[in-house]
Amino acid sequence: MTHPLHLDPALVEAARASAAWPFEEARKLVARLERSGKKEALFETGYGPSGLPHIGTFGEVARTSMVRHAFRVLTEDRIPTRLVAFSDDMDGLRKVPDNVPNREMLAAHIGKPLTRVPDPFGTHESFGHHNNARLRAFLDAFGFDYTFMSATECYTSGRFDATLRLVVERYDEVMAIMLPSLRAERAQSYSPFLPVHPKTGIVMQVPIEEVRKDSATIVWRDPATGERFETPVTGGHAKLQWKPDWAMRWVALGVDYEMAGKDLIDSVRLSGQIARALGAPPPEGFNYELFLDENGQKISKSKGNGLTIEEWLRYGTPESLALFMYNKPREAKRLFFDVIPRHVDDYLGFLNAYGRQEWKHRLGNPAWHIHAGEPPAPETIEAAGANGTSTQLTFGMLLNLAGVANTEDPAVLWGFIRRYAPGASPETHPRLDKLVGHAVNYFRDFVRPAKTFRAASEAERKALADLDNELAAFEGSSDADALQAVVYEVGRRHFPDLSGKTKSPDGRPGVSQQWFSSVYQVLLGEERGPRFGSFIALYGVAETRALIEKALSGALLAEHEAFLAAR
Repeated sequence: MTHPLHLDPALVEAARASAAWPFEEARKLVARLERSGKKEALFETGYGPSGLPHIGTFGEVARTSMVRHAFRVLTEDRIPTRLVAFSDDMDGLRKVPDNVPNREMLAAHIGKPLTRVPDPFGTHESFGHHNNARLRAFLDAFGFDYTFMSATECYTSGRFDATLRLVVERYDEVMAIMLPSLRAERAQSYSPFLPVHPKTGIVMQVPIEEVRKDSATIVWRDPATGERFETPVTGGHAKLQWKPDWAMRWVALGVDYEMAGKDLIDSVRLSGQIARALGAPPPEGFNYELFLDENGQKISKSKGNGLTIEEWLRYGTPESLALFMYNKPREAKRLFFDVIPRHVDDYLGFLNAYGRQEWKHRLGNPAWHIHAGEPPAPETIEAAGANGTSTQLTFGMLLNLAGVANTEDPAVLWGFIRRYAPGASPETHPRLDKLVGHAVNYFRDFVRPAKTFRAASEAERKALADLDNELAAFEGSSDADALQAVVYEVGRRHFPDLSGKTKSPDGRPGVSQQWFSSVYQVLLGEERGPRFGSFIALYGVAETRALIEKALSGALLAEHEAFLAAR
């Protein structure tokens, strides 16, 4: 259930001018309700329960929820809103999924509505009910506010009856919209109505011999037996093909907003035309782009080239996934493992910036939309001797810490964190504790196998030996700025930026990027890395000096080569 919003007038004023896409979408909806005079805004997302909820399901509900919240702000929460998660569970089972038990049993029920197919897991009254329960548990786990609706319940209870009769009355108009979109062979036998066989229970895709508008029935023949049936289109005795069904549902429920993938542009257009033929405007919405894999190919279930929501949540936070969905929804984006760390840290950056921003910039901050206007305070830690200065540990920093500590044990990482910030613990910093777990998982599966250490050149050896010597005076220090100054000064001595592009405040040449690349490649086995002074503060001065010694002796490179050989 939604809670009343407490809106700052400055927030509402900023919202009316915000260029953030949820507000752009919400303004379209505001205009729609002003035209219609409707007193409630209904948002909808659809779900096909022949399979389990997936990352696309999350994306559609998350994005729609962001638009809903923006609408509530623009209307100052004066217009009630609902988000319906609609399950098309009256669809016939087309094939047996590969990832379920009792597949032979399911094969005997091909063609029946999903809510009439036995549950192969044995936990619910039907396969449709099982997957609906999974959908609701999935949405509940993320805290979405929604109303669940079932196609089976809507058809059989009579909720759709009035609109189904309207489809019968305007049958010719609906056919005139659909037929031009079909292949010639398909058009010969097409009907928007699919009767449910009264004897077998199968959803029949058969030609309709007669449409009896007065009785709202359809006459058809069983192609196997030749038996003729007259079936009411109401009461769950028949259902609609999906494009007319989508339009009928918009009209019957009064849907005001629904977004869909770019692959459904033509379907949205046709369903919109049918909705108008039934006397109602189609909902507002937009077509979001589809996800690509790391090679730029469209993600496909059959190819198995996607990233599951379970996989994302093994390595990243729910908020980082919501950020991925928020960012540029109309642009195709690559969805693979490498994008996770960046989105985790980008989210932390947005969250850290939020409290310092004015409303204009807060409403463009993804954290505001991800948390429905109430982002939590950043979970910062205070280093020993920092005199009140706090910092936010990044995912990248934790990955590098796991790398140099060569550990897959969260407790080891917490040992470094506690030494750096004695007041921090898994109990006082639960979000950081989860981040540590994600970092360990990601390090184990992706970072460690991909590390590429190299031996230092003669110039790099001299610079690293100099850094080791300079750090000796800072033993026990956790002053990240002071340690960064040491790294910078050593770099300027050995790798000055002679291009003149960078200069120090005193006018001397800055540091060549080659120095920092050398540090990352030789010490961390990475092409890039964190602000190195901050890393030293967390990892420890003595430990960093020991790391330099291992690199210069060749032990670090040999250790990694042995790891790779043992895999």
